[in-house]
Amino acid sequence: MFAVKKATKASIPDFCDLMCKYAEMPKDAALDGAGSCRTFIALYCSRKKSFVHKNMPCSQKQVRRKS
Repeated sequence: MFAVKKATKASIPDFCDLMCKYAEMPKDAALDGAGSCRTFIALYCSRKKSFVHKNMPCSQKQVRRKS
């Protein structure tokens, strides 16, 4: 039938989300008006020192480690 390709780490892009150790919830009310993670449109990236779109592809993502 159809051949199913296995996804490799190189083929799956990382996305900006709160799993990244550089991502923080926005503190500006215009970005998070309802105080809910489902309504904000951006995250603050401490590595880039700027706001970035939530769920945009990111080549610099590093997953948070449990402390």
